Amino acid sequence: MPSSTDTPPRILVADDQPDVLQALRLLLKAEGFQAETVSSPAGVLKALEDRDFDALLMDLNYTRDTTSGREGLDLLPRLQAIDGTLPVIVMTAWGSIDGAVEAIRRGARDYIEKPWDNARLLAVLRAQVELGRALRATQRLETENRRLRGGPAQLPTLIAESRAMQPVLRQVERVGPSDANVLITGEHGTGKDVVARYIHAASGRANAPLVTVNAGGISENLLESELFGHVKGAFTDAKTDRVGCFELADKGTLFLDEIANVPLKGQAKMLRVLESGELQRVGSSRGRTVDVRVLSATNSDLARCVSEGSFREDLLYRLNTVEIHIPALRERREDIPLLATHFLREQAGRYRRPASDFTPDAMTAMLEHAWPGNVRELRHAVERAVLMARGEMVTEEDLALRGRGPGGMSAASGSGGAGGGSSLEAMTLEDAERFLIKKTLARFDGNVSRAADALGLSRSALYRRIQHYGL
Repeated sequence: MPSSTDTPPRILVADDQPDVLQALRLLLKAEGFQAETVSSPAGVLKALEDRDFDALLMDLNYTRDTTSGREGLDLLPRLQAIDGTLPVIVMTAWGSIDGAVEAIRRGARDYIEKPWDNARLLAVLRAQVELGRALRATQRLETENRRLRGGPAQLPTLIAESRAMQPVLRQVERVGPSDANVLITGEHGTGKDVVARYIHAASGRANAPLVTVNAGGISENLLESELFGHVKGAFTDAKTDRVGCFELADKGTLFLDEIANVPLKGQAKMLRVLESGELQRVGSSRGRTVDVRVLSATNSDLARCVSEGSFREDLLYRLNTVEIHIPALRERREDIPLLATHFLREQAGRYRRPASDFTPDAMTAMLEHAWPGNVRELRHAVERAVLMARGEMVTEEDLALRGRGPGGMSAASGSGGAGGGSSLEAMTLEDAERFLIKKTLARFDGNVSRAADALGLSRSALYRRIQHYGL
């Protein structure tokens, strides 16, 4: 009998004889199972579309004939397509070795002959329930291994001593322990992901998964599959069932970065999940229930996106129960020495380098730099400096920030007018690409999709370059 601490196994029983269904229902109930009964192959398919089961116990013979088992055998491949991890045990009053072999070849896990022996039926059922649960757990873990970031949640380092960051700290401390959905806004590289990890780690969901999805780095065709999962055969490359990120984050937190890039169709499905807690995998009509807290982030003005028709207003209301804005690094310069020192220790340990401090000139250069790429750019600069430093002190030369203007590039490369051509010729290929991307993003007010179209790049390709250049 299942342990009282376990979830009672849910068994679907299919047979066209009411007395058989009643006998099996009573037997299974007495042994601690939850039994649901149907009387036809169509009933089996409908039940499996509506809910999950731990095993299916089904007759092979229905109304078409009484001896061949053809209806049940024809149903088996369809069941495999719906859920390849569902254990199917077949029953037949006309059992034969040939029939059993054919049923197992088509996907059944075991078979029972009528009239059945209670002890054998229960033993087979218990074994198959455990096997099915193990297979599903394995499938889930394999997907989690591909998607999850790190292990048990620990409070990340959140360096925020400046006056501009104090409101952020207060909001994080208040909203962290709640289940409220949070929208985190700010320029690229300001540390929105760090704030999301901090909120998750400070919540009651800290021991559950934090699943991160970069909506801007996934093609529109694959985004729904990534978020909601898919079933085998849903599209050309869907060779197996796949668990989506909402399901992976069940009882935990889902962090949706670059939320403004989710297409309208995906927004509608996301709204349904946030409103009802129910989702459907791509290619399936079966509803699944999840309990997920959603943290989202963007550098776009979502209110303007709503007015332009590219973002749903009702979804925005669901996402921004609380909105936290992260100021740019140029607005919190008091944090630069603390951040730089933190990154110095981090990178020196990573690369086993002796660097342990900055020279006064190096610190001055960092304090005066514009940091258009924000904290991310600072981290990259310190990482490079650690590799370039020849001793314990990181110098201004190691940082390579000298001669750079407000845009974070050499002053000449940012100049316009007649001199622009000669300045461009003096750039490296990487400097020129960085300059062009930065100017295009500014022209479209940070709208990555429009900038990508103007540059002739895919959205994911532009995101890779933005990250590479620290924009």
